[in-house]
Amino acid sequence: MTNETASRYRLPPRRERASGAERRVGFELEFSGVSLEQASAAVEALPGGRIVDSTVAERVIDTDLGRFRVELDWNFLKQQAAQNHGQEEWLGTVADVAALLVPVEVVCPPVEIGHLEQLDGLVDALRAGGATGTGESMLAAYGLHINPESPDLEASTLSAYLSAFALLQWWLSEAHQVDLTRKVSPYIDLFSESFVRPLLLEPPGTMESLMELYLQHNPSRNRALDMLPLLAEIDEERVRSRVDDPKIKARPTFHYRLANCQIEQSDWYLSDPWNIWCVLEAVAERPDWLEELGREFLARSRPLLGVNRTEWVDYLKQWLDDHELV
Repeated sequence: MTNETASRYRLPPRRERASGAERRVGFELEFSGVSLEQASAAVEALPGGRIVDSTVAERVIDTDLGRFRVELDWNFLKQQAAQNHGQEEWLGTVADVAALLVPVEVVCPPVEIGHLEQLDGLVDALRAGGATGTGESMLAAYGLHINPESPDLEASTLSAYLSAFALLQWWLSEAHQVDLTRKVSPYIDLFSESFVRPLLLEPPGTMESLMELYLQHNPSRNRALDMLPLLAEIDEERVRSRVDDPKIKARPTFHYRLANCQIEQSDWYLSDPWNIWCVLEAVAERPDWLEELGREFLARSRPLLGVNRTEWVDYLKQWLDDHELV
């Protein structure tokens, strides 16, 4: 590993969890151009790689980094494969057809923030095998999901990260160059100003008030920053009483869904979207910056019209440059 490779990945201000252990981050890559078998082989080639479970729709692979899942991103096929484990002949043809229409997804295990470069070889292998990402399909909104562990589960921390995202979300969409197919999809909706205004006017000081505000305005997984897994980790019963969605999986991580997967580009690595996320982390960890930006955002709100998006993004570009964050 060279210093150049190691330096691709920006480090956030807080590298440790409350326990003192290094924070970890997981990635989920969606792409096409390679089969389930080819993608699985790329993962299995990692140090210690071995398949521990297999269906026509999914492979589970243990490696020295942890457990990966490689799957066709189609719930029907995965459910049928699970229910007919060992009697899957008829599903083979369905899987072959599905491979032409739905993406393959690689779900990575949580990796320590200081060792993310260990995933670069996997990206190289998938790219060399012909994997293509977001720009490949006008039908499938391929993306990259980032799941960073929260530094802690305190209301003040979650409120700060929510506020940072709310303030930066329009700039983040530009910074990631979010593909039009993904923008018009229902999966990565940005927060509405009807949520952002009360969040900034009176940042929730308790977990009770934070959950109530978030669930009132965002009772869906389909957000660019999906907080439901993290809130379910804290109070799963409350979340499920408000959002009836079996796909919600409680875990102590943010679920950031905004980035494209541009794996076909020779100079693209997971560091590209990760480093943009780290701008959000830098702002979230500075209460004075949050106060300054929040005050400016609210001052720009116009009756009925809200904040002018173009003008706010232009302001942020200059502000981020002045603070040496980009």
